[in-house]
Amino acid sequence: MKNTPAPASTPTPLCLIETAARIPDAPAYFVRGETAWEATSWRELLGEVQAAARALIALGVRPGQNVCILGFNRPEWLIMDHAAMMVGATAAGIYWTSAPPEVAYILEHSKAAVLLVEDAAQRAKVAASGALAVVAMRGPALQGAMAWGEFLALGAAEHQTELERRLAAIRPDDIGALIYTSGTTGHPKAVMLSHGNLAWAAQALKDAFAVTESDGLISYLPMAHVAEKVGAIHSPSRTGNAIYFARSMEALLDHLKEVRPTIFFGVPRLWEKMQSALAARLAAATGVKGAMARRAMGVTRRWHERHLAGEPTGALLDLQMALARKLVLSKVHRALGMDRARLLISGAAPIAPENLRFFLGLDLLVRELYGQTEVGGPTSLSLPGSTRIGAVGKALPGLEMRIADDGELLVRSPGVFRGYAGEPDATAEALADGWLRTGDLGRIDAEGYLFITGRKKDLIITSGGKNISPSNLEAELMGTALIEHAVVVGDGRHYLVALLTLKPGAAASFENEAALHAAVQAEIDTVNSRQARVATLRKFAIIEGSFSIDDGELTATMKLRRRVVVEKHRKRVEALYGADTRTTGEESIGA
Repeated sequence: MKNTPAPASTPTPLCLIETAARIPDAPAYFVRGETAWEATSWRELLGEVQAAARALIALGVRPGQNVCILGFNRPEWLIMDHAAMMVGATAAGIYWTSAPPEVAYILEHSKAAVLLVEDAAQRAKVAASGALAVVAMRGPALQGAMAWGEFLALGAAEHQTELERRLAAIRPDDIGALIYTSGTTGHPKAVMLSHGNLAWAAQALKDAFAVTESDGLISYLPMAHVAEKVGAIHSPSRTGNAIYFARSMEALLDHLKEVRPTIFFGVPRLWEKMQSALAARLAAATGVKGAMARRAMGVTRRWHERHLAGEPTGALLDLQMALARKLVLSKVHRALGMDRARLLISGAAPIAPENLRFFLGLDLLVRELYGQTEVGGPTSLSLPGSTRIGAVGKALPGLEMRIADDGELLVRSPGVFRGYAGEPDATAEALADGWLRTGDLGRIDAEGYLFITGRKKDLIITSGGKNISPSNLEAELMGTALIEHAVVVGDGRHYLVALLTLKPGAAASFENEAALHAAVQAEIDTVNSRQARVATLRKFAIIEGSFSIDDGELTATMKLRRRVVVEKHRKRVEALYGADTRTTGEESIGA
């Protein structure tokens, strides 16, 4: 009898079993060996997961308990997450960039029964294990941690019966994932997503993106984040597509050229860094080659802009586009490893429209996705036939969204979470009247396109009573050639100012500080020209170096912690609001 894909409501543990039966010899995941990418089949993955599940039972892990995972994306991460679900427990990921206090908080808050750690550096973040069972991923032995092979050996044949009993007991309303959000203030909240929530999100992405077992994607974003949790764990178990585990963030660009993925998801900072590198190479191109590249980009951008607007492109522009693809763009795509990519996505934070237009000129249509952990990931998508630059697409089928009187986006869908673990008041506030209060401000146009205009809690209220959302303004600033990070300030003030860091090497091309400031001011003037007068920047200060996760200025998903940055550079901010009322930034570089 022919096997068929799992129904849309099937919990992920059962999807994994059915996929392994349907395509047992197809690759489930790849790891980079010394000379090539090495595959593990779906049959082999299922065997690894069941062995880990039996070991968890042997350790005494009970349904409803939590298993924490701390480390970079690895097969063991995937295996332990699946194994926890199979025994009725829940995997709670911890960002590999987390500092020891945050690790300690999550372990205590989740009351974890088991902790899986990647290496000695991550193990060192756990001061005392107590009753916690610590397991190490494959690699050198870790003091105070059980080796991966030793852990798997705990499971015995007698645990298989109990495993099958627990599998049969899994219900859609059971909690399938505990995701600690990397909030910009305070301790992270623990979002409880049910198996039903996750199944809905995974199926929605499968249908929207038409994902099949022939697709491939690189896993490099934190698996503790909802995007990677759904995209690399839950969705592949349903669709049968393979994932490639990146060795590190630094190796990602090399991996792109080797893997040539069909689907690639990037956060805005990644797209911005890629644009900076490509723009520098294009600027350095001279002669015929440089002229051809610039002409091709102009033609391609015009073609895409007309196409996205639903306007006829015309025979002449079509011919020019075909030539640009043949002579220039196809070579660029191959050099980047994107010649097979059919879907490029940006999500997790706002991206400047100019970044998207840059990639349009390279015939790389980067589509925005919007969502949040509390809906299992996706809320709206930009897809073929429904993409507008500046919008984040239209609502997923089966999802409702509306704008409240105060401008906040409200969402209702089968993916909406069960609540925040241990925080009934916060849950009740988020789910008032049966709608999820997203905390994001937005608008929906007549065609159903969603535009996110900022964060409700990040609103700046000037001394004149004007409400300004800084996030989109910051995204536009970070989309310029020189500015890497931007934090806009102005709450209770007469005007807006910004703390800026520059992209690596940006200052080196200028003769002196005055020339650099003039160039930054020119970029700010361009951004200001697109804003309402009350939302324009009057001054700026350039901070030496970059904002970082380690210093607490960025979350693990590269979102700015505005309050941390402002407090750290409070003297610089006060200087910008001093007696000097000039409208240009006159601050010197350095703290």
